[in-house]
Amino acid sequence: MLVLLAGIFVVHIATVIMLFVSTIANVWLVSNTADASVGLWKNCTNVSCSDSLSYASEDALKTVQAFMILSIIFCVIALLVFVFQLFTMEKGNRFFLSGATTLVCWLCILVGMSIYTSRYANRDGTQYHHGYSYILGWICFCFSFIIGVLYLVLRKK
Repeated sequence: MLVLLAGIFVVHIATVIMLFVSTIANVWLVSNTADASVGLWKNCTNVSCSDSLSYASEDALKTVQAFMILSIIFCVIALLVFVFQLFTMEKGNRFFLSGATTLVCWLCILVGMSIYTSRYANRDGTQYHHGYSYILGWICFCFSFIIGVLYLVLRKK
């Protein structure tokens, strides 16, 4: 049981790190023709990055930015709650609060990634392909769901 809790803790830390990288890095879409990428915050070329996103004023992008930031916040809160529960909770109890907070993080990732996928991921036909930030976002979606369910199922022994 201790090994399982340690493994979940390590995966949770990895999820927090990947969420930070996914949200901060500007490699959500990568150009096939030029050496350029597009992120949530900036357009980048091989030389420099600029704040001139062609769709920066759209509400959908602001919603994606907000939900990805919320997912980071909830993921960090869930990690801190898990550590707190690990040392203060009585034996035999379940990690309900950690699991619920992680599933809220999962929902935030789901909303943010789904909006980005439907609005921006397939823009300009085949001129762009998915970058590592976009892929990390979907990996974090899977990890946060698994972690949240495991927190709800596991008991402290």
